[in-house]
Amino acid sequence: MTAGGKIATTRVVGPTVTPTSTTPAPSTPSTAGAKRKPHVVIIGSGFGGLFAARALRRANVEVTLIAKTSHHLFQPLLYQVATGILSQGEIAPSTREVLARQKNVTVLLGDVTTIDLANRVVTARVLDETFETSYDRLIVAAGAAQSWFGHDEFADYAPGMKSVDDALELRGRIFGAFELAEVAATEGRTADVQALMTFVVVGAGPTGVEMAGQLVELSKRTLRHDFRHITTEDARIILLDAAPAVLPSFHPSLQAKTKAALEKLGVDVRLGAKVTDVDELGITFAATGRDGEPYVERIPAATKVWAAGVSASPLAKQLADQVGLEVDRQGRIPVLKDLTLPGYPDVYVIGDMATLDNLPGVAQVAIQGARHAVSEIKKSLAGQQTGAPFSYFDKGSMATISRFRAIAEIKSLRLTGFVAWLAWLGVHLVYIIGFKSRLTTLISWFVSFVGRGRAERTITGQQIFARRAIERLRELEADKPA
Repeated sequence: MTAGGKIATTRVVGPTVTPTSTTPAPSTPSTAGAKRKPHVVIIGSGFGGLFAARALRRANVEVTLIAKTSHHLFQPLLYQVATGILSQGEIAPSTREVLARQKNVTVLLGDVTTIDLANRVVTARVLDETFETSYDRLIVAAGAAQSWFGHDEFADYAPGMKSVDDALELRGRIFGAFELAEVAATEGRTADVQALMTFVVVGAGPTGVEMAGQLVELSKRTLRHDFRHITTEDARIILLDAAPAVLPSFHPSLQAKTKAALEKLGVDVRLGAKVTDVDELGITFAATGRDGEPYVERIPAATKVWAAGVSASPLAKQLADQVGLEVDRQGRIPVLKDLTLPGYPDVYVIGDMATLDNLPGVAQVAIQGARHAVSEIKKSLAGQQTGAPFSYFDKGSMATISRFRAIAEIKSLRLTGFVAWLAWLGVHLVYIIGFKSRLTTLISWFVSFVGRGRAERTITGQQIFARRAIERLRELEADKPA
């Protein structure tokens, strides 16, 4: 930091970081007198970025991993942070700690704003400062964000579920809704109680189904003895989706069983329902009735959860513009069979940012894509032929419905109920990073699923309002005259 408390702008050239406000550091054996190692830059610390970095641990390269968060996020379990089962630390270990023993990796915090393919330079920003790093090989794994299908204003009242901040905000909204309902009940405001105890989840994919199921568990088991003026079991859980079925990517038989299981739990499943408006007090959707007539319905609800739709990182569009390609509706860039870009064989785009052969946007695609990219990089450094096509091995899909109940589809094998739930438990434990996180997660699951307690019920006003306050500050900053 400077004397005034500001962070000095830095310029990264290869693996060497040199503050622009100072003279270059003296040469060392790693930078002079010895051949410079190839520099691999990885953008993103999700499954793709982290697994790529780890796969390079024995390679004779210098690796720089740049990510806009300081942690690796296990996104599939965010809904358990939102509903008080897990802490954020259990599913979001520090990237720096995970890679601490890998001496050829430098981890930098920064939001990548520009990738200059022609000059092989990546520019990133942290706070009000920018830095650059050059690369010999580049792996872009910046992932995807939530999409509100062109209605970003919906995010003000229906947060997504793509980050730790999202999960903590939702936790505050969910548990806070019950607290406010208790206050309203003591004052006799029946209509307010009903709206506060109505929870609408938009999107019937795995995240939406799992969230709806946990909201039922929360209201019917965890909280049922904790309030004096409301009956938490009376909470309404509504699952909306414009699609004609829940879990569209699963086999129709599993879709039907999942819908039946949700309805048995008490979830009001509304399919063919397209959300048209979201505000502070409720949500409006359009659908077609059983008589074939279209109708519009408004649901008074204080808490809305948006679990529908994703949009690739803006870096995909930036790359597409440089190579003369068009992104798809989700903002993903088409890649070649080996996951590289046309004309740039040293640049790999993996995971949710890339589209190839209709591959699903799941963690395994990112993980296997990372390993393929690293394999190709190693071959190129060894002077071997590259360009091998990426081959994805589908390990199956899983989703939990509620405690002790899940579905799993592994090729032609379809599991439901307790057996599927055990399979889900084992798979997720395997992919949680770190023994400590696995152990504490297992303990938290035991407490929540065998008992009825949830350790992570602390909420604050900051969790709920910070995101919108920060966005408002940015708007005010943008409105300032130059």
